[in-house]
Amino acid sequence: MNDLERREIQEAISAADEALYHLEAAKRQLNGASGWGLLDLFGGGFIIGLIKHAKMEHAEQEIQEAKYALQQFSKELQDVHGYSSIHIGELLSFADFFFDGFVADLLVQSKISGAKRQCDEAIYKVREIRRELTEKLNS
Repeated sequence: MNDLERREIQEAISAADEALYHLEAAKRQLNGASGWGLLDLFGGGFIIGLIKHAKMEHAEQEIQEAKYALQQFSKELQDVHGYSSIHIGELLSFADFFFDGFVADLLVQSKISGAKRQCDEAIYKVREIRRELTEKLNS
C-alpha cells in the first residue's frame, strides 16, 4: 500500500468517526425525547411536552450534522480502492422524519422509535465500513 492509499483510508476513517459522533449524539437526544415522550403520554403536561420537543429539536440538529458528515464520508470512501460509494440514500432516509407542529403524542413516540431504529442501522453500517477500512490500513 502506498502513501496516497494510506492517506485516503485515514481520511475515510476520520470522516466515519465524524459521522458516528453525530449519529450517536442524535441517538442520545432521541432516547431523551422518547423518555420524556413516555412521561408526556401519561399526562406529563405542558413542561414535559416542551422538554420532549426541545430534545427532538436537538436530535434534528444532530441528524442534519450527521447527514452532512455521511455525505463527506461517502466522498472520502469513493477515494478508497474497493469502495465505489456508500448507499447514502438509505443511511440518510431517517433524517427527514421530523415535522412541524404538534401531533398526537402516540404518533410522536412512534416517529421517535423509528428514527432511533434507523439511527442504529446507520451507526452499524458506518462502524462496519470503518472496521473494514481499519483492517485494510493495518494489513
